[in-house]
Amino acid sequence: QVQLVESGGGLVQAGDSLRLSCSTSGGTYSSTAMAWFRQVPGLERVFVAGMRWNGNDKRYSDSVKDRFIISRDNAKKTLYLQMNNLKPEDTAVYYCAQRTGAPTTGASDYKYWGQGTQVTVSS
Repeated sequence: QVQLVESGGGLVQAGDSLRLSCSTSGGTYSSTAMAWFRQVPGLERVFVAGMRWNGNDKRYSDSVKDRFIISRDNAKKTLYLQMNNLKPEDTAVYYCAQRTGAPTTGASDYKYWGQGTQVTVSS
C-alpha cells in the first residue's frame, strides 16, 4: 500500500546543489517518520537525514550537517532533500524510507523504501 518514489538525482560538480524528491502515497502520516539514506556499492546503507512527517525531530548525520536540509510538502505528500555544497564523497544511491514512530537512524528500522536515485558528484 505504501509507495515511495525518489527522483532528482543526477551528475553534478563539487560545490553544486541538488534537490531530491520522494513522492509518497498510501501512508497514514499521523505517526510517520521519513528519512533519507544513501549507499555506496560494497558499503552499508547509512542514515543521512530524517524527520517526523509533522516536521518535528529533524536530524542529520555529521557528514551532511549544515549542508543538507530535509523538508516536506504536506499538500503534495512529498519529501525533499536539499543538498548544498555537494562533495565527491556524497556520491551514492539515495533512498527515501518510511516507518511508524520516531526518525531513527538504523536502516533496519524502516519498513518501506523507494527504488533509489543516483547522485554523482565530480571533482
